[in-house]
Amino acid sequence: MESLSFLTINDQIISIEEAVKYLQASGKLGQFIGDILRQHVIEEEIRTRDDIEIGTAITEQAIIDFRLKNQLTDPQSFQEWLKTNNTDYATFHTSVTFGYKLEKLKAVVTEPKIQEYFIERKIFLDRIVLSRIVVNNRELADELQTQIEEGGSFEQLAKEYSLSDDRIVNGMMGIVSRGSMPDILRAAIDVASPGQLIGPIEIVGKDSPQGEGPYGLFRVEQFLPASLEDTQLKQALQNELFEKWLAEKIQKLTVKLQVS
Repeated sequence: MESLSFLTINDQIISIEEAVKYLQASGKLGQFIGDILRQHVIEEEIRTRDDIEIGTAITEQAIIDFRLKNQLTDPQSFQEWLKTNNTDYATFHTSVTFGYKLEKLKAVVTEPKIQEYFIERKIFLDRIVLSRIVVNNRELADELQTQIEEGGSFEQLAKEYSLSDDRIVNGMMGIVSRGSMPDILRAAIDVASPGQLIGPIEIVGKDSPQGEGPYGLFRVEQFLPASLEDTQLKQALQNELFEKWLAEKIQKLTVKLQVS
């Protein structure tokens, strides 16, 4: 049985069988099949569900907005753009509609789980702006703590004594995920107020015995609690949940590679 053609290169026909061999040789066959399975699941969901319909007016308005944004209001300019991008109006229209349906599918699939997922991930989503002074012994850490509490400049002492690279910016660590902190530091920060000095706290590494330091003094600059009111964050969580949902769907498929 003759193998079906897949594409033509310099008038040479590449069959589907040859294309599969090329993908196998390049190590990209798995990714290629994965992309097909992913799109298949999405297309089937969009085709069979009745809760993700998109009105024609929404697509038309999106295309108008796109043309305005990209200065393609002139019909000739728009036609040239379509040609340059190897498409036509019908295909472009379908693509825009698909994009809206995909986003609606994501929302429908993830909405029942988004709150629970947010709570599970919140410890890593909450962020805190911290400054620190890191020294190699407890006595010096205690002395610096006393100086700061008596009015000494945290920033100046960080520049003079801190061992960490951020001493050049007055000890400003920047934004840190709450979930990435050691338990002892996170517990202290959870009951602290902005501007409050915390420590000394021993920074115990994987290979450093307890009691040998180094030691850190920390100052809370600002709390940045995560919220689902943050549109970008909610979108990111929806994407994560949607990919998990997709992976579960794909895992249940029975897939057979058939090449003549």
